[in-house]
Amino acid sequence: MATLSEEILRLVTEKPGLPDRQITNALKATHAPQQPVNIEARNLASKGLIDRRNREDGLIGNYPTGHKILEVESSKSSSSETQRHATANLQEDALKRLLESWLHTSGWRAKIAWGNSRGADIIATRGSERWVIEVKGIGSRPEMRVNYFIGILGEILQRMDDANSKYSIALPDVAQFGRLWDHLPRVAKERTGITALFVNERGEILEKS
Repeated sequence: MATLSEEILRLVTEKPGLPDRQITNALKATHAPQQPVNIEARNLASKGLIDRRNREDGLIGNYPTGHKILEVESSKSSSSETQRHATANLQEDALKRLLESWLHTSGWRAKIAWGNSRGADIIATRGSERWVIEVKGIGSRPEMRVNYFIGILGEILQRMDDANSKYSIALPDVAQFGRLWDHLPRVAKERTGITALFVNERGEILEKS
């Protein structure tokens, strides 16, 4: 699981010049406090990993410092194959397979919508119980994960047509999705009853309300 410093470093490498506010929006959520990002960015700058300097508009932008970035990437090269494997296991259909197995062990029978099939991603039944789950994969960029999170909330809300059913969203167990769920207001979670299932590449699943 990437640390905040690692996520900042990756984002700055992909999009040089972003100010702390835009980095916060991408990695956490719009209007989230930017102080944690500011602290980590300053720490990275003190180590020579990024360069913080004024942009033409007067804002302080964050820029990669080429040779240092290469050193960081080189230090991680031995684990790149493992990381690619983990990412593949966190794509949407892979998560559905893990969820199907997990549900089965608890006595649920799951109907899965694979690939781009229409309808709810997972409808599980156990006796008179019914559980509807919408699933999103890892995504390739922090900004994409923010869009995935907003999108999956809209999708599950549109599935809520039965007061007796349980409704959940399922996401890869990575830091950014965890923060996005934690920042969702408690009132919204309580009034909708939606829970979040966080799935890692080993098939371990944590449900959070």
